[in-house]
Amino acid sequence: MAAWQKLAGVSGAAAVGLGAYGAHGFKPKEEIYGKIFDTANKYHLLHSLLLATAPLAKRPNVVGGLCSAGIGLFSGSCYLAAVTENRQLGKLAPAGGISLMGAWLALLL
Repeated sequence: MAAWQKLAGVSGAAAVGLGAYGAHGFKPKEEIYGKIFDTANKYHLLHSLLLATAPLAKRPNVVGGLCSAGIGLFSGSCYLAAVTENRQLGKLAPAGGISLMGAWLALLL
């Protein structure tokens, strides 16, 4: 099994666990932070699937690297902003989004 698939397994399991926390345990004071957490989780889970396909790409390290960075930057900063209820901590989300777009486009290489 490729390293990217192993990382995808860990990432996907984390996304499911965080999704359960978001649905049942996370009780933000402001509703918007629940939505931010949910968005982080959706992108995290979806891109864990992309990460699992990285070994099938012509350039698996490009796809896997961009996807991993994107998950960490986008979902990670959104999770952090939501949990702390501080939007300033979500400033890396755009860089993560660009990285995720790059991962999808890298499938074209």
